[in-house]
Amino acid sequence: MKKITIVLLLLTTFVNAQTVPKKRDSLGGVLDEVVIIAAKKKKIETDMKMAVSVDEFLASSDNISFIKRGAYAWEPLLNNMSTERSLVTIDGMHVFGACTDKMDPVTSYVESNNLSDIDIKSGQSGSLHGATVAGSIDLKRKSTAFGFSKKWSGAYQTGFEFNNSQFFNLANASYSDDKLVVDGSISNRKAENYSDGNNDEVNHSQFEKLNASLGVAYKTSDLSSVRVDAIFDRAKNVGFPALPMDLSLSRALITSVAYKQFFEKGIVKVWDTKVYFNAVEHYMDDTTRPENLVHMDMPGWSTTYGLISKVNLQKDNLSSEVQLNAYTNLSIAEMRMYPQDRSERTMFAYSWPWVTTTYAGLSMNNLWDISDTSQLSFGGSLGFNYNYSKYVEFNWIFHPGTPQEKTRFLPSLNASYHLNVGDFDFSVGGGYGHRAPSVSEGYGYYIYNSFDRYDYIGNPDLKNEISYETNASAGFKNEKLSVQAKVNYFYIKNYIIGRILSLGSPMNYQSVGVKGYTSLDYATLFNFSLNTKYNILQNLHWKGTLTYARGLNDSKNNLPFIRPLSYQSSLHFSHKKFSFLTSLNGDFTQRNYSPEFGEDETPSYKNWNVSADYTFYINNYKTVFQVGAENLFNEYYSTYADWGNIPRMGRNVFTSLKINF
Repeated sequence: MKKITIVLLLLTTFVNAQTVPKKRDSLGGVLDEVVIIAAKKKKIETDMKMAVSVDEFLASSDNISFIKRGAYAWEPLLNNMSTERSLVTIDGMHVFGACTDKMDPVTSYVESNNLSDIDIKSGQSGSLHGATVAGSIDLKRKSTAFGFSKKWSGAYQTGFEFNNSQFFNLANASYSDDKLVVDGSISNRKAENYSDGNNDEVNHSQFEKLNASLGVAYKTSDLSSVRVDAIFDRAKNVGFPALPMDLSLSRALITSVAYKQFFEKGIVKVWDTKVYFNAVEHYMDDTTRPENLVHMDMPGWSTTYGLISKVNLQKDNLSSEVQLNAYTNLSIAEMRMYPQDRSERTMFAYSWPWVTTTYAGLSMNNLWDISDTSQLSFGGSLGFNYNYSKYVEFNWIFHPGTPQEKTRFLPSLNASYHLNVGDFDFSVGGGYGHRAPSVSEGYGYYIYNSFDRYDYIGNPDLKNEISYETNASAGFKNEKLSVQAKVNYFYIKNYIIGRILSLGSPMNYQSVGVKGYTSLDYATLFNFSLNTKYNILQNLHWKGTLTYARGLNDSKNNLPFIRPLSYQSSLHFSHKKFSFLTSLNGDFTQRNYSPEFGEDETPSYKNWNVSADYTFYINNYKTVFQVGAENLFNEYYSTYADWGNIPRMGRNVFTSLKINF
């Protein structure tokens, strides 16, 4: 009977069942056929730049764009939808930011040197970890296999970026033997204000970030192991030029304990269970803004306990993953205004009034190999979502008599068919799913939006958003050329969005009015991407990407933050120890904007970048030195998703040195 190797490092995302000649597995035993649960390995770097942040790496994906409020902590938009409609997890764990202004998306609490992969799934195919509309982004921690070929391994990277005087150091190391694995990383980034394309300093764009992680795994038997993980992240003195407040301090502790058990016989191949805890605290600060007439404190806290338990099954040509996901989260955000006369009493309110969210869901994904050329994947989930607001009187001001508790059921279904015919491949699929309103949408109280300058009020009685989705792709690939086109369409019923309220007056002196979250009858969203690669010569390659999106509400008016027609094109040349890359990217004019939400027409722009690197060895340690320039021609521009039209960074020369051992 054929055997296969199980690599503990890859025990994350279900792909397919394979068999290979007899080898030792990562747990030290020899197994009969078992499922490989594997994610495609990636380096968290781009062709252009080695020392990318997590945000910069995600920006290279054709279905992720960003809302930028500064140089730090960009908000990822998957399929041109805000973070309320997507799931962002760390190794499947739910982490919730503690800022009502979205200064701390989940992606801001990890670093590129403690991740091995980022798994992006579109639409309902991303519902494995919970209810979603846009899809899921799972940030996967590094996890070395037992008995790895090198007992010690790691890397150190340092560099400097000239535009904002950013200095960074990133280090990671791993130890592995037959019984014990230890993975550790530490990183620090510190940057000053950046300058735009007119060489003007963009005030309040500085930041400083420290991130550290540790993972320890121990083999409890030939077929089982226990792993403990922890991440600590601290950001301080972070400026947000597009907002009226900055960040004085943000801290996160993300921990988990996991147990994995493999099985030699039967249809059950792997059982993986994890319990986790994370705590986030976030302190907004306006003391560096003398132009603010009223001083305000806005701290926030988010605490989450959770459980993930999944089983991988295989029977002949059918492979399945069944997952139980449960968590409870407490979100608290305060708002206190201080009048100019400090002897007067202050105004106090909860912008998140101690809201507890409890979720439990059971999901199943299946992959059926119909033939050597065709596959059918299908699955679904059923989730239970419970909200409790401790201080419901804040909601009663605008929604009298609304219940203190709210229970929702969140079902989802998805299916897709894949076909390979020679050099061509095709897929078609669909999905159906519900999502519950976020804490801000359901219970937010006077959350100021500086983009459209309205205070926002939540509504606990909002209906579930219901998504109907279709998607398709077609591709061609041979030795020289590959082309892939992808398209998806979402019809979202009860689409949640803010609308002007006729009652209530703004609390923030900068506000022009009050908006309440409400549900439209529906909204539609269309996304298209075209990716092309061409091998001009053996060491000369070209890549190009074209994306387009359109979003409309039930009145055929434009939805906000929908990316216009955009493009990326790059040329990569390598010769022996040298490598050179040049790229051009940009957006066309954004004419389909939404004035109702503070948007205006955004001009087109183009951004030219270059980089070169040289590989050499120091005492047999592979070392890479890189130098490059972003926005080479120092163009002044802002995009459709730059909050308040803040300008992007001008010309930025960067250097980086990385040593692998």
